[in-house]
Amino acid sequence: MDIPDHFGTFPALMRATAPAVAFREVRHFRPDDWLHWEPIAVRGEAMDWTIPAHRHEGLHQIHWLSSGQARVELDGVPHLVQAPAVLMIAPGCVHAFQYERASTGQQVTVPTARLVRALAAAPTLTAMLTSTCLLQGEPVSADAARLQALCAALAEEFSGSEPGRNEALQAHLVLLVTWILRRAAPASIAENRRALRDTLVQRYRALIELHLRRHQPLGFYAAQLQVTADHLSRNCRAACGLSALDLLHDRLLLEARRLLAYSAAPVTEVARDLGFDDSSYFSRFFARRAGQAPLDYRAALQTGLAAPP
Repeated sequence: MDIPDHFGTFPALMRATAPAVAFREVRHFRPDDWLHWEPIAVRGEAMDWTIPAHRHEGLHQIHWLSSGQARVELDGVPHLVQAPAVLMIAPGCVHAFQYERASTGQQVTVPTARLVRALAAAPTLTAMLTSTCLLQGEPVSADAARLQALCAALAEEFSGSEPGRNEALQAHLVLLVTWILRRAAPASIAENRRALRDTLVQRYRALIELHLRRHQPLGFYAAQLQVTADHLSRNCRAACGLSALDLLHDRLLLEARRLLAYSAAPVTEVARDLGFDDSSYFSRFFARRAGQAPLDYRAALQTGLAAPP
């Protein structure tokens, strides 16, 4: 994708590291809030409109760009984003921004577990929370006034202190996220039609996101879903052609690839970050699933023989 010259390029440091930014580092107005809202100019002006590559574990982040444009990288893929546009970033996705100066918009950050609970009665939408989505052009411009109103209502509630503030914030958040996912749904359904039809599989995927680094056995997930492990695997195979264990391991492998691609951390640190007590066991797991050792994968990335996830 062609990026205008006035955006320049991301500094090399941004590609070498991708730290995980915790919720406590995101919010700085009200330390006890479960949701954080702020204008994009808050960090834009503080960081010269360039936000280095980073990721959030267990957090969803929504960016509403109401004017201006930005160069955005999502898991290594560049995008030119022009207002009006909205982006919802899933946990673990490595992202970086280079905004056109004086761009305007808003940013909302919320713990994924809270968002999953809020959408529990809408499994088709909940299933889509595992993927990052970017909407711009006609899907947004045709209804930009509605999106602006949803963001403004959430911002007003966040800035206030009326009784029932927490409940109202959750209601505004659900309306905003529903607006986004409804417009992202056609493409997602086309790509994942069978998986989206299977509520059990989507609930399983949501649980994987919550417990990924704890290395819970398959029986744990089955018990949480109130089914047998065999029943869960049959449903996974019917929905997406993979066993329940393969789905779990594939998600762990994706996270390992992200850390190896976007972090300079040693393999031992990557293993520890992913919950492996034994780095040798992690290396064997990675080699078995990816077909090459972690260090070989890193070398292939550097020489262009492998693509970042």
